[in-house]
Amino acid sequence: MKNSKLIFTLLLLAFGSFAKAQNTHQFKKGLVVEDCHQYGREAIYTDQLAYQLYSKTLKKPAEGQVFLTNEKGKEITWSAVEVDSTGKFKGRELGNGYLYLTYESNQEQAALLHISGHSMVYVNGQPRTGDVYSDGWLQLPVQLKKGTNELYIRGSRFSVWNGISAKLALNTKSVILKKEDPTLPSIVLGNQQQPLWGALVVVNASNQPLTNLQFRSKLEGKEVLTKVPVIPAMTTRKVGFRIDPAGAKQKGEYAAEISLLQNGKALDAQTIQIPAVEAKDHYSGTFLSEIDGSVQYFGVAPQTQTGKGPSALFLSVHGAGVEAIGQARAYQPKDWGVVVTPTNRRPRGFNWEDWGRLDALEVFELAKKKFNPDPKQIYLTGHSMGGHGTWFLGATYPGKWAAIAPCAGYPTLAAYGSADGKIPEAGRTGMESLLLQASNSSNVLELAKNYGAAGVYIHHGDSDKVVSVDYARQMKNLLATFHKDFSYYEYPGGEHWFGNESVDWKPIFDYFKWHTIPNDSAVNKVNFSTASPAISSTYHWVSVLQQQQSLKYSRVQLDRDKGKKTITGKTENVATLSLALNDFNPSEKVSIALDGGNPVSYTTKTAADTMYLYRQEKGWQTGAKPALARQKGAVRNGTFKEPFNHKMIYVYGTSGNKEENEWAYNKARYDAEVWYYRGNGAVDIIADKDFKPAAYPNRGVILYGNASTNSAWKKLLAKSPIQVQRGSIKVGKTKYQGDDLGAYFMWPRADSKVASVAVVTGTGLKGMQAADANQYFAGGSGFPDYMVFSLNLLKNGSAGVKTAGFYGNDWSMENGQQVTQEPSMIP
Repeated sequence: MKNSKLIFTLLLLAFGSFAKAQNTHQFKKGLVVEDCHQYGREAIYTDQLAYQLYSKTLKKPAEGQVFLTNEKGKEITWSAVEVDSTGKFKGRELGNGYLYLTYESNQEQAALLHISGHSMVYVNGQPRTGDVYSDGWLQLPVQLKKGTNELYIRGSRFSVWNGISAKLALNTKSVILKKEDPTLPSIVLGNQQQPLWGALVVVNASNQPLTNLQFRSKLEGKEVLTKVPVIPAMTTRKVGFRIDPAGAKQKGEYAAEISLLQNGKALDAQTIQIPAVEAKDHYSGTFLSEIDGSVQYFGVAPQTQTGKGPSALFLSVHGAGVEAIGQARAYQPKDWGVVVTPTNRRPRGFNWEDWGRLDALEVFELAKKKFNPDPKQIYLTGHSMGGHGTWFLGATYPGKWAAIAPCAGYPTLAAYGSADGKIPEAGRTGMESLLLQASNSSNVLELAKNYGAAGVYIHHGDSDKVVSVDYARQMKNLLATFHKDFSYYEYPGGEHWFGNESVDWKPIFDYFKWHTIPNDSAVNKVNFSTASPAISSTYHWVSVLQQQQSLKYSRVQLDRDKGKKTITGKTENVATLSLALNDFNPSEKVSIALDGGNPVSYTTKTAADTMYLYRQEKGWQTGAKPALARQKGAVRNGTFKEPFNHKMIYVYGTSGNKEENEWAYNKARYDAEVWYYRGNGAVDIIADKDFKPAAYPNRGVILYGNASTNSAWKKLLAKSPIQVQRGSIKVGKTKYQGDDLGAYFMWPRADSKVASVAVVTGTGLKGMQAADANQYFAGGSGFPDYMVFSLNLLKNGSAGVKTAGFYGNDWSMENGQQVTQEPSMIP
């Protein structure tokens, strides 16, 4: 009897394993085509397969079939490929090619698609995000159709190194709570008064949105409920929950049960581990980001002694692939300050540019409030990509740091590039040059004089094969031409990482101790540059409020003589300037002479006056404070990417035909997936019919569709000089016609002083699909205020761009900058 039971049990286990195996389909054979796309850190890209897909000329792939004949006359053909012993497709063809896979389904069904090592994938023509860094946790719900399902998987140079694996999980649950990619806090014992934030991924593998959701967390008997936003159909979203740490009484790991509830009924649950640490230990702190409302974290190496005088703050930015808490743990705690490490939103994230920059600033402000450091003792450092982040943040925000210490860092994305390639150094045409102008804020070499505001310690291993020491020597030679206070050290035999001394190098912290941020009253010479006042506008008592030409470099060189009551100097590309006169007494007459013009006199009224100067044809004149809430400038300065900074909401059109509406939803979902993968972010996705501007005040709106297909258009864009509808697009007084025109443009929200609308649009399905590529999420990529292009962009690059430009400071096209490449139809 016992043997019979044992055999029966073994049969059940075997059957269960067999059944489970049948629920997963591993792709083992496919076709590959090479040399058909080029993507990078710019608005311009080419993708011959996407062009054929969108123009409906793509033939079903077959081995040996010619895909295209390239410009050199070479035939590019599809070839067969199989996985290796590790279950991965490999080959150099994947670097700039596509992998084609098919799956035969005997019914319509939902599945989880798990691909690793790719840039993106078209699933039956719908764009979905990729796991380019092979992190392994990305699983996307997809709707399979009965019959042949086609996957076109775009590779990257990472695909050549890591390979691509692909599988489908079938018969999946419709709602899944996943814990593979959590954002979790540490419990710091003795500091457990308030609930902490964490986040897990919710997968909606159904065709209906999930509503009326809550998270329930339980830890050591303490229960907390947190409202969960709507999860649209066939999407994933990382969602925040609160957890009460009060029950943790000693150091160790605590199991927390997280349940996803709908109307009080549990849909799924996971158990996660939350570490409890002592106050002296390294730890992770979480917070709700003002960028998008998602849960983010930072690492901390706490100060060993407190209460013995002013403390310092060391902001340390990590390298590519490094977690923020790992960066913090590389430092031994200091007795005179705290080390705080932001995340860049992901271990690779945005190279500390764009939203990586904003993450660093957000954590910086949180750290100042939390640790209350001496405002004169604030320092910046980082390693590798974080070394670049140090060069970049140090040049962008002079006056915030007493000293900076880039370690094993490259200065620019134009020279080194990293994951998404390099920013081109120069355009070949006027159009390319204008598009690259939008990337100017990334070029620290043009901002190098800003380094004079702080001490600089350059630390680099002389045998670094990842980031050559030549970059350190380049910056040393550059600083030597003007900087009076920098230090340089090449670590003998040091490779890219030679232990914690790669960052936790005692001479760096000794150098930091010698430096403090001077008071404004002590700074009488100003040499300040910025590429965008909305990114960086102020250095001590000088602020560049508006530019003459957007995103070109603005420079201010001033000398202040408080005894003679004069300010003299020169400016470049500055339209509006403000000078804080705090260091002059009330009723003092101050003379300001700029750019060789006649002096302007100003008599102070109080000890805290600020004067405003406007560049006119006859020279500089004083005036009232500019209305920056309604004009371009330091508050809202444009570029297509700016609306993504203000708790963006994606609004997709439902007022078009079936194909147009499907495109809008799929594109919004695709952008949300990319934002989640690249930026650890979360976005609200809503239909145009549900959008009410008053319900989303001061939030950036990303609008998908045109005036014919998205009913939110009239609410947000009625006064925009760019108008798009089926069949035509009007840019100022110029009209373009056709169904294959796409556009990216932004326009300020009339009901907000800070937020704007970013529009992803097209005149027809071809034009809309031409706008599918979201290069705007590549760190450092530049997009102007507007650009109009045809589907031909995908085939011929910049030749497919019709017009692009920047608005003037009054948001008009007439007073802005524009490049147009070909004649258009004038009504």
